[in-house]
Amino acid sequence: MPKLSPAQAPEVKLDAGAAAIEASLTVEQRRGLFEKPGTTVVAIVELTSKSYTGHAEGEEKEPQVKVRVTGCEVARSDAEAATLLEAKRCMWRARRMDGTLDEVGPGPRDPEAVIGDAFANYPSEDEYRAHERAREQRRRDEYVR
Repeated sequence: MPKLSPAQAPEVKLDAGAAAIEASLTVEQRRGLFEKPGTTVVAIVELTSKSYTGHAEGEEKEPQVKVRVTGCEVARSDAEAATLLEAKRCMWRARRMDGTLDEVGPGPRDPEAVIGDAFANYPSEDEYRAHERAREQRRRDEYVR
């Protein structure tokens, strides 16, 4: 694992794998992005580092890390978008107040607490699994008939 000096901040580049984003967009969102330049969609994106360069001592390259979008969910309504944007503003204000705006890595606050109330009526992971099991059972029952 490479170690950087405290003064170094690696450049972050996205790799070409954006399938997670595409899979999260509805047909209407895709068409809107294509037909109306400047259209904005709001999403929760998960990034995973995949490669790095410029880490060897005496190497002239600036440090760089390549990340891939490994998870993405796009807001499907104006209310969801507004909630995610407010969560983003809350997290930005907290980082600004804590003096961590330029820090690398997880911040001192839990982002789930910011949006927990807004998404309280959405299915839990257990409810989702139960739904999937029931759907699969219905599919099997149909196959048996």
